[in-house]
Amino acid sequence: MKAYIFPGQGSQFPGMGKELYETSNLAQDLFEKANTIMGFRISDLMFTGTDEDLRQTKVTQPAIFIHSVIAARVMGESFQPDMVAGHSLGEFSALVANGTLSFADGLKLVMERANAMQAACEAVPGTMAAILALDDTKVEEICKSISGTVVAANYNCPGQLVISGEVDAVKAACEAMTAAGAKRALLLPVGGAFHSPLMEPARERLAAAIEATNFSTPSCPIYQNATAQPHTDIAEIRANLIAQLTAPVRWTQSVERMVADGATIFTEVGPGKVLQGLVKKIAKEAVIG
Repeated sequence: MKAYIFPGQGSQFPGMGKELYETSNLAQDLFEKANTIMGFRISDLMFTGTDEDLRQTKVTQPAIFIHSVIAARVMGESFQPDMVAGHSLGEFSALVANGTLSFADGLKLVMERANAMQAACEAVPGTMAAILALDDTKVEEICKSISGTVVAANYNCPGQLVISGEVDAVKAACEAMTAAGAKRALLLPVGGAFHSPLMEPARERLAAAIEATNFSTPSCPIYQNATAQPHTDIAEIRANLIAQLTAPVRWTQSVERMVADGATIFTEVGPGKVLQGLVKKIAKEAVIG
């Protein structure tokens, strides 16, 4: 069975999508549609912008979404997923790919998500850190023992877990993780505490937009970050998408469940190859297609 997976923030790069635009009329039409919805030529920033240009949250999230969805559309008849999943932001790309959301509605939600997250970051400063080679349960225990807000945020693959929360709490947790035997506890260059309780204002704002958006029955199950379970019920998909901003990204568990449910080939759709590497660490027997 084929699983198509969609990357999240951090997979952007200068020139992303340019080749798609130059080689496909369908891609050109969709890029121009995206420019109209965005109210500025985001395609110009994607094709000729700098790393710095692409690092702005209001640009990064829509750019990755646009690239991923257009790459899936350009596949045409060969895009035949038995299941889909996306890492954080990538969940929105996956929901367009399996027909739950239209391209326009998906992009509008991603714009709202980016703006809501930016506002939450400015209201309460937060950060994230990558913890390497420490057991998940140990990471969770240490987070609970720290005063202040710090939680496990991204279960990326065995031995790689990202924590998120208030700056001082994350720094204290990093020291405790290193003392407990972590190979590394590395602060990440991010502007906020994504997938933590600090994103609650953004979750509330995005919830209103999600509730007002039309969702259709998907063509195949989506394995959602908040539950690591397959979903086809529209009410469940909405609820999980709303929960996602403050809940951890259970990527390890999602891939394990997809393999248990029969996935043998994983194809990453979008910029970069980050998820391919994670899948190989989670399920060594998986074929990267």
